[in-house]
Amino acid sequence: MPQRVTYQLRIDLKGTKPPIWRRVLVPHSLPLDRLHDVIQVAMGWLDGHLHMFVKGRQTYAVPNPWGDDWTLPGMPATLDEREFRVSQLLKREKDWLTYEYDFGDGWEHRVTLQKILPYDSAVRLPACTGGKRSCPPEDSGGVWGYYDNLEILRDPDHPEHEEIKEWMGVGFDPEEFDLRYVNEALAAMGD
Repeated sequence: MPQRVTYQLRIDLKGTKPPIWRRVLVPHSLPLDRLHDVIQVAMGWLDGHLHMFVKGRQTYAVPNPWGDDWTLPGMPATLDEREFRVSQLLKREKDWLTYEYDFGDGWEHRVTLQKILPYDSAVRLPACTGGKRSCPPEDSGGVWGYYDNLEILRDPDHPEHEEIKEWMGVGFDPEEFDLRYVNEALAAMGD
């Protein structure tokens, strides 16, 4: 692999139909903890919950400051995500890993290496080049809870309609995706 290349990643929120996804460009040498930051911004999450990466049978996460082990039953010990780069887990186009955010709601994302591109110093990284649909609000109860809330939002006669409307934000549009806003937030992150 050349010294510096750019990875085009597609991030799909699993279980969503129609799909909620983002396409981002990142340096191949990006540490996993920074990939976490990119995913948070690109998807629209607020980084208020724990997360981990899973590749094969190996998990990667930031060590818990209280000493608890995040290792999943039957899996090898969790490795420190700050010590690994994206290129160590995604080596070829079509390679993928799982990013799980908020273990209570269980937001699972499939992160796929779509393309390995030549590095271009004129392209500011990280960057988002596409996406569809709004990210569900935090603490929606996972994919099924989110879809239940959308059904309630569509039914003004539902007894919880006003409560869910206020909680999700007046004017919440599940079809909205603001590429410019995401890129402004990513630019504030820097390389």
